[in-house]
Amino acid sequence: MELEKLKEIIAEILSVDPREVTEETKFVEDLCADSLDVYQIVMGIEEAFDIEISEEDISRITTVGEAVELIRRA
Repeated sequence: MELEKLKEIIAEILSVDPREVTEETKFVEDLCADSLDVYQIVMGIEEAFDIEISEEDISRITTVGEAVELIRRA
């Protein structure tokens, strides 16, 4: 469930096909996300899942799978 919702958020912000996004997908290398894109994705996650993500956690997230794990732990 978390992965599918996260794919939707990523697809909307980065204009990519959600079917191309997997847990192994890297935000910067694979999706060409810049720091503003990552910030928008984090804001989307916080809103969609009603959680808060610390700056420290944001700096450690490099893949979609890591973001899913962060959501599950919150």
